[in-house]
Amino acid sequence: MTKIDFYVLPEDGSMTVEVAIGRLAEKACARGHHVFIQTGDEQETQRLDEALWHFRPSSFVPHARSADASVERVIVGHEDPPLEYSDVLINLSNGVPECFARFERLAEIVTHDHTAIAASREAWRFYRDRGYPLAKHELQTA
Repeated sequence: MTKIDFYVLPEDGSMTVEVAIGRLAEKACARGHHVFIQTGDEQETQRLDEALWHFRPSSFVPHARSADASVERVIVGHEDPPLEYSDVLINLSNGVPECFARFERLAEIVTHDHTAIAASREAWRFYRDRGYPLAKHELQTA
């Protein structure tokens, strides 16, 4: 059964979505996992693609866009994840991904705008009502 973690960004805005995703993806890769980052649309895919190359000055996350048909540990896209990716799904879309149950882990990113909070609450109820194990993590800046 998919383990689902909600990662809540600091309310003061001291951590961007891109940095949070970079940290999560980097950690998952270091543990040997394949990661698919589900974005909401092409614009978000492009923005995240650029940000992952330099999210932290001392490192980068090798990745590719799903449209590039490249094999990397991290893939970013708004399309359905490739079938060979079933370890970690990081969800940036404001909804429950249709394919989430085939992943071992799902990371939901929670920002503090009203739309995202409402979507996160709805997603939490959706997963909880279906019996998925849930955890909430308050992210801190390093």
